[in-house]
Amino acid sequence: MTSQQQVLVVEDEPKIAQILVDFLSLEGFLTHVVHDGDEAEAAIKQVNPDCVILDLMLPGKDGLSICKDVRKFSHVPIIMLTARVDEIDRLMGLGFGADDYVCKPFSPREVVARVQALLRRAALGAPAEKTAPNILTFKHIRIDTERFECTINGSIIELTPVEFRLLKTLLGKPGTVFSREILMQRCYEDARIVSNRTIDSHMKNLRNKISLVDDPQPILQSVYGVGYKLM
Repeated sequence: MTSQQQVLVVEDEPKIAQILVDFLSLEGFLTHVVHDGDEAEAAIKQVNPDCVILDLMLPGKDGLSICKDVRKFSHVPIIMLTARVDEIDRLMGLGFGADDYVCKPFSPREVVARVQALLRRAALGAPAEKTAPNILTFKHIRIDTERFECTINGSIIELTPVEFRLLKTLLGKPGTVFSREILMQRCYEDARIVSNRTIDSHMKNLRNKISLVDDPQPILQSVYGVGYKLM
C-alpha cells in the first residue's frame, strides 16, 4: 500500500488532465485519471483517493450528478472544475457537496495549492489535543470527530467537509457568535480570498440539512452584521 496521497482527476480533455497530473506529481501526489463520467464513481470506490478533481462537463454522467452520488458514500474532498465563472455562485448555493470550485482556464499551481489546502483542512478534522473529546453534542446534535459522523435525533446526516467543520466550530462553544471571518479561517486556512457569500451558502445548506430532522425552530442562527451561533 502506498504512503503517497492520491488524487483522482476526472477530466475528459486529455491535455488538461495531463497538465494536472504533471503538476500534482511534482508535488509528490500519486495520480489517477478517468476521462468518462460513467467510470468516476467506480474509480473513487476502487482507488479511495484523498482528493478528487472533478470536471463539471463530462461525457456520460455529468460532474454534478457524480458529486451528489459520491456524497452518499464518501466525504472525500472534491474540487469541481467549471468553464464558466458565473456558475460558481450558483453551484455553491445549490449545495451539491463539492468543497471548492475552480474556473477554467486555471493555473495548475493554484489547483495544486487548493488540493494541498483541502487535505490540510481534512487532516485537522479531529481534535488536535489528545485530551479533547471525540464527541461533541448540543441538544439533539451529536458529531464524532474521529468518524467524521453527524447524527441529529439519531439520524445520520451527510455533511460535506466544510459543513462538518463549520458545525464543529459552532458546537465547540454554543451561544458564542462566530464572525464570518473566523469561520472562513477555520475552513479556508490557506488564506485565499473567500467571500462572505461563500460562508453564507455553506451555512444555508447546513441549516437546511439540520431542519429536515430537527425542530422547526432553527438552532443555527445568524446575527445580523456579525456572524452565526448555535442557540
